[in-house]
Amino acid sequence: MLRYIIFAPLAGAVINWLIGRRVRNERFIGIVACGSVGISTIIAFYLAFKSDGALRSTEPIMDHLWTWIQVGSFRADFGLAMDRLSGIYALFITFVGLLIHIFATGYMRGDSGYYRFFAYLNLFMFAMLTLVLGDNFLLMFVGWEGVGLCSYLLIGYYIDKDEAAPAAKKAFIANRVGDWGFVLGIMLVFFLTSAKGVASISFFDKPTQGVISALTTIAHITPEPFALNMLWYGGITSIAILLFIGAIGKSAQIPLFVWLPDAMAGPTPVSALIHAATMVTAGVYMLARCSAIFTHAPTAMFIVAIIGAATALFAATIGLAQNDIKKVLAYSTISQLGYMFMACGVGAFVAAIFHVMTHAFFKAQLFLGSGSVIHGMHHEQDMRRMGGLRKYMPITWLTMVCGWLAICGVPIWAGFFSKDEILWKVWVAGPFNLPAGAAKALWFVGAVTALLTAVYMTRLMVMTFWGSERFRDAHATADHAHGHPHEPHESPLSMTIPLIVLATLSTVGGLVGVPYAISSMVGGHPQNYFEETLAPVISSVPNTGGENATAKLHWLTPEPQAVDGKPAVAPAGEAPGSATGHETPSPQEINEERLLALVSVLIALTGIGIGWFVFQHQPLRAMPRLLENKYYVDEIYDATIIQPIKVGSREGLWKIFDLGVIDGIIHTLGNTVVKFGRTIRYMQFGFVRGYAAIILAGALIIIGYFAYSGAHALRFLVK
Repeated sequence: MLRYIIFAPLAGAVINWLIGRRVRNERFIGIVACGSVGISTIIAFYLAFKSDGALRSTEPIMDHLWTWIQVGSFRADFGLAMDRLSGIYALFITFVGLLIHIFATGYMRGDSGYYRFFAYLNLFMFAMLTLVLGDNFLLMFVGWEGVGLCSYLLIGYYIDKDEAAPAAKKAFIANRVGDWGFVLGIMLVFFLTSAKGVASISFFDKPTQGVISALTTIAHITPEPFALNMLWYGGITSIAILLFIGAIGKSAQIPLFVWLPDAMAGPTPVSALIHAATMVTAGVYMLARCSAIFTHAPTAMFIVAIIGAATALFAATIGLAQNDIKKVLAYSTISQLGYMFMACGVGAFVAAIFHVMTHAFFKAQLFLGSGSVIHGMHHEQDMRRMGGLRKYMPITWLTMVCGWLAICGVPIWAGFFSKDEILWKVWVAGPFNLPAGAAKALWFVGAVTALLTAVYMTRLMVMTFWGSERFRDAHATADHAHGHPHEPHESPLSMTIPLIVLATLSTVGGLVGVPYAISSMVGGHPQNYFEETLAPVISSVPNTGGENATAKLHWLTPEPQAVDGKPAVAPAGEAPGSATGHETPSPQEINEERLLALVSVLIALTGIGIGWFVFQHQPLRAMPRLLENKYYVDEIYDATIIQPIKVGSREGLWKIFDLGVIDGIIHTLGNTVVKFGRTIRYMQFGFVRGYAAIILAGALIIIGYFAYSGAHALRFLVK
């Protein structure tokens, strides 16, 4: 049944493209699109929660469709696998994706390309689910490139908008820059595994059906001679860095973040789908899936943590000064993704995935809520032309309040538990080659980012739903010209029901991962259910035979770094995943975590207070020009990369190579033929007497030749 999770949306895309474009019936198109994703959702929930389902068993559910590539001993299957990690991803991708599809049926009503939009949207779901459920690197790459292609189609959907096509090209090119790293990383995986006769690009050990990284196999091979040890050590680090480059492009981290804000040129449901549960979280999924690689590469882990922290803070400062409601949420997404990568960089992969899930809930809610605002405001996106909308859009306002409190990290909303978990894991992170105090510095960056997040999200809410009704002044001229008022209005049920569901998930979705330090305050269970579920999958080095294997591993590479604050290697005799530890924390750890949780709450409330006090009284307060212009990063890229490439292409490739070499060869050949023709054309002078003279001369030459030849032949015979 696993195959139907990915093929149902594909079938929906094909039906809408072939039949929907002919019938042009919005009801039919909407039912096909939503129904296909609904089928995937039902199957995903069934396979995840049945008695021997993916979330209840340590064995993944495997579905081999066919052998894709067979070259010698190397084999790549078109196979799917749902373990605990991909199962969690499949659940929120399908469910949140279904809600976005339902919302889009109302948001896109009346659009001339209705069938095309939903065909692209279904195709996007197929690609993302292939990425997550693929059981090897090649199939993951197919999905990886598929979501890139679909994002290009969806971002550039509005072909009549000037900014849509450049934004789509920007997203496509930026992702291709990152993808070269991903491709090289996969190639290096194949090289290292095939060099020792275990060629594999699979995430799973097929004979035992166990959840095991192919690179873990390499870690237990003793290379001979000793010189190969450096190749293996450098190879693991190189693989990790190359894979992370791919994640940088897909998940919009520094320096490849510039495409994501421009992606707002697409329809709002596309923004929700790309920025909430699908494309941008693919990088985090890939890092978590390859955690066994990264925990053997401390240098790569350090790079991941630093880039994640820098991106989180950098994007948060830009979000403070944006006036487009969708641009604020776009930079918020970049910042929250930075949080997730910072968590991965310190080994807190479970905390990162937890934040991915809660982020899917509240960010989808916020984006769809902004879409409801834009719909009710007749496609106005500038918050300076809004204000006082809560009385016109009460459902949109109340649901967005839930998303706002969740992203700010206010208890008991979902974002509080996942964000606090990341900050706690960063605080207690092991050194892994970091300078002394670096973990505390990372925590400080995360805390400042949390403060800024609360400020700019409060600014968004205040400028949109509170204060004076500035839209009346903005539309006064338009009202007079068109003869009708531009009154804001609430969205239809097809749009508000998904908002209510997502607001509920934004409120209670974090309860599945409450840490013991907090749950124990109300007599809760000592286990963190989310961590308990993911532990067998995220554990970086499975138990493969006790001390000998561990010693060999230590000789080969540095000791694996801590995962979620616990040793990555399980002691001999313990089950894989036990290394992450689920014992009751010590009283000192409990008190320290509670103190940091209190600090997180104070930070969130302080940020909300600052945002409310400043922007309630001055909603149009001018922001620093540096922030409004996004640190001029686009301009810098244009001056240092785009323009030099254009000049080099024009002056070098075009003028020298194309005009000089290619066109030169063609023109030289043509001119040679012309000159030859001009030379022989003088023989064609058009007079009969001339032609007769030429014929006579030719005949005399031929007769003379034969006569001369005959005389020689006669003398030869006489002799």
